[in-house]
Amino acid sequence: MARTRLAPSLRALRSAKSNGTRLLDGCDHRTARMRRLRDLIGMHISDLGGEDACSAAELSLVRRASLLTLELEVLESKFDQEGEASLKQLETYQRVAGSLRRLLESIGLKRRPKDITPHPLDFARAFDRAKAAAT
Repeated sequence: MARTRLAPSLRALRSAKSNGTRLLDGCDHRTARMRRLRDLIGMHISDLGGEDACSAAELSLVRRASLLTLELEVLESKFDQEGEASLKQLETYQRVAGSLRRLLESIGLKRRPKDITPHPLDFARAFDRAKAAAT
């Protein structure tokens, strides 16, 4: 009996960056930095209401904002280890922080709650009413 070949999934047809399996080229995605980057991206996407609620442009800005956040955290760690920052390091930090602020303003600084209709309390009240009406 001949085996039929399955059509490739949409995920298999998209690039590794598009389908979310690779964030950056040429690096080990198991490092603490990459885990932190994935966490930051996930938190920003969650604040925007989930990946389904985000446009491609918002997702692009989220990636950049997350990477800038990560790099600022690295600089802050260096400042702590060295006990101080040079004027050049402070200038770089200031520029990156300003760029991050502008990116975050572009995608919105307010958290967008996810709509979970019906609200669980409303569902429970309706269930109680229906139960009371049945008795």
